[in-house]
Amino acid sequence: MARFHRWLSAIGTAAVFAAVPLLAQTPGDAAPAFTLKTLDGAPASLADHAGHPVLINFWASWCKPCREEMPLIIAAFQAHQQAGLAVLAIDLTDQERSNKDIRKFQTEFHMPFPVLLDEKGKTRKLYALRGVPTSVFVGADGVVRAVNPGPINEAALQQHLSEILPAP
Repeated sequence: MARFHRWLSAIGTAAVFAAVPLLAQTPGDAAPAFTLKTLDGAPASLADHAGHPVLINFWASWCKPCREEMPLIIAAFQAHQQAGLAVLAIDLTDQERSNKDIRKFQTEFHMPFPVLLDEKGKTRKLYALRGVPTSVFVGADGVVRAVNPGPINEAALQQHLSEILPAP
């Protein structure tokens, strides 16, 4: 598995995403429901945020592009939290060495939103994830509005947020 992670980092995750459609994440479809444990052991679900725009970000501690995009996601959350934006940061726990790596990532970035643990990969499979990072933008109505496979940049993040946030 470690060799695969090094290979994936070497070629860049964006190349992996280019040829693979994300079938369960089609804009216009209802976002698949899930409930996971947080890093602190509490249950958290997408349904907890019904009526609010949600950014679901799939990541892993070993993923270099995940590290690069996390400050952008944190800044977006802080800027739009008053507008009701929720961020659910789902770690691919079944692909981690230990929870210590996840906790270290959370601490390093001072993540102000819940870190959810996909311990058995069920949510990853439910969303037909092809790699990390992947961000799924869900409107307050529970409908997927946009999907960003691979690392997200500032322009794409703002564009996708404009599709789910209430008009100012």
